[in-house]
Amino acid sequence: MSSEPVPGGPVPSGPVPSGGVNLPQTPSFRLDGRRALVTGAGRGIGLAMAAALAQAGAEVTLAARTAADIEAGAAAIVAAGGKAHAAVLDVGDAAAVAAFFAARPAFQVLVNNAGTNRPMPMWEVSEADYDAVLDLNLRAAFFVAQGAVRAMRAEQLKGGSLIHIGSQMGHVGGPNRSLYCASKWAIEGLNKALALDLAPHGIRSNTIAPTFIETPMTAPFFADPAFRASVLDKIKLGRLGTVEDLMGAVVFLASDAAALVTGTSLVVDGGWTAD
Repeated sequence: MSSEPVPGGPVPSGPVPSGGVNLPQTPSFRLDGRRALVTGAGRGIGLAMAAALAQAGAEVTLAARTAADIEAGAAAIVAAGGKAHAAVLDVGDAAAVAAFFAARPAFQVLVNNAGTNRPMPMWEVSEADYDAVLDLNLRAAFFVAQGAVRAMRAEQLKGGSLIHIGSQMGHVGGPNRSLYCASKWAIEGLNKALALDLAPHGIRSNTIAPTFIETPMTAPFFADPAFRASVLDKIKLGRLGTVEDLMGAVVFLASDAAALVTGTSLVVDGGWTAD
């Protein structure tokens, strides 16, 4: 009988008799038994991240300021067979963030997703605009990561994964996006520094840098035909991103399949930054 695999069938695993080879085994993408936290999880990218992690077996906590959104998201995940909880949290309140992590067991996975944008020419930016974008996109992300890491270290967890939702605008510039680019470039620098601090503790830190993604938040921008055309002209694959385009990325970075991946950015931009 031939020992060749059947085309389209499963690949044999483990020892192969009579002079065969031992094939390496793909590390698991499953997250069974792990606890994950996703901030800004009420809708759009955050909800998709939570769903992806739950579908891979993680027990996911959805955090945001609006209870109705995260409760609906958690209920949908549970109805689909996953494990999920809702937790009202203002990530911009450092004291509330510290209390949040002190009140529950450590998470093995953090998705730092909460963020905002106020697109406008730089000469129109007010101090209030600056504070709103940088405080949420950078300051809050730092202290959420700090809270997650302190809990991981207190419980001596190994194999933790921090995943920060950055942007292609953390790798390039964009018109009317001085604040957003500043915050997302800062996240990329912060990510590299965190990776170095945390590597001795077995904790990884990475970013996901999406292109423009169709979500309820971005829909009003794409209603402008000129803006939509200008975006599609830069995305080499010729279409806007969807939240599904990011779900595999977050599962990969959270899982053992990315065990040697830290301090880097997984750019999901359809080729925007390739030229």
